[in-house]
Amino acid sequence: MSDARDPSPYDALLLLSFGGPEGPDDVVPFLENVTRGRGIPKERLKEVGQHYFLFGGVSPINDQNRALLDALRKDFAEHGLDLPVYWGNRNWAPYLTDTLREMATAGHRRVLTLATSAYASYSGCRQYRENLAEALAALEAEGLEPPKVDKLRHYFNHPGFVRPMIDGVLKSLAELPEEVRDGAHLAFTTHSIPNAAADTSGPVEAHGDGGAYVAQHLDVARLIAAAVREETGAPHPWQLVYQSRSGAPHIPWLEPDICDHLEERHAAGAPAVVMVPIGFVSDHMEVLYDLDTEAKAKAAELGLPVRRSATVGADPRFAAAIRELVLERAARESGAAVTPCALGALGASHDVCPVGCCPARAPKPAAAGADSPCA
Repeated sequence: MSDARDPSPYDALLLLSFGGPEGPDDVVPFLENVTRGRGIPKERLKEVGQHYFLFGGVSPINDQNRALLDALRKDFAEHGLDLPVYWGNRNWAPYLTDTLREMATAGHRRVLTLATSAYASYSGCRQYRENLAEALAALEAEGLEPPKVDKLRHYFNHPGFVRPMIDGVLKSLAELPEEVRDGAHLAFTTHSIPNAAADTSGPVEAHGDGGAYVAQHLDVARLIAAAVREETGAPHPWQLVYQSRSGAPHIPWLEPDICDHLEERHAAGAPAVVMVPIGFVSDHMEVLYDLDTEAKAKAAELGLPVRRSATVGADPRFAAAIRELVLERAARESGAAVTPCALGALGASHDVCPVGCCPARAPKPAAAGADSPCA
């Protein structure tokens, strides 16, 4: 990367996230936002919301995003990057439309978006782009001039995302009893999605069994496993597994589930397992409940020693990676030749999502892509 600190043509960065409830009274309205259009009864939403009620009705994701905002602003200031950072959510306050309205009113004309999802998929990329398109259309309907919005490329294989996870695995291994440490297995976990969504994730040329979604996670898992083996001298067996399935039972979703995997590893004689949530940027509800609560309870039932390694969260190295990605994209938009920073076999992802990338079941306008109305 160049030493330049000019973010032009961009004049603001938008942190775009999922959102979550911040108290018991927020849980059902939040879930109504998430499931809008699916016709799910309120009583069923109350049942689903039990995961949140176990934690006082508070999702940790908003505090995680506040910490990341602080880390980004601190890193930008320390490195002379004059770029204001805003925050908007898809499903809870601060809502995306409100944040974009604030940005437009403040005069921002070119906005770069950081989504808190590192991988390609409909729910992890295109759906965010659809929400951006809806919010921009709402501003236009209000008579405001909406900013032009671009989205940072997928950062799953950026060193600033990968290295903190390597260190998290090493720390978790060190916390295991010495007699099981060297033989511990690594379970790399991510959110399960329908097979059909996985198969069509990424650009059209990446479509196939598991699509870009599975390929990208496998690439990250290989990077981490190789680094851990090099630094510990122990060949820890590993597998990519899934969690947080929420779909109808008759629809095939990615498997195996983490709890099933723990049972299988225990039956096969694994002495211990480190769960590595590579699919999640921060310790939000899927991590706290599905891993720290449900999976750990399953391991305790089996008598299987487990540890759960840390997500990246607001690690300063991740904040630095975002700064590098911002400057990389700004330089390319200004016509400069840039060598993107990426580890592994897949290389750097695209800047602009191509036509046919992570298609929706029902086509909707999506911003920041080659098929966008203002692309």
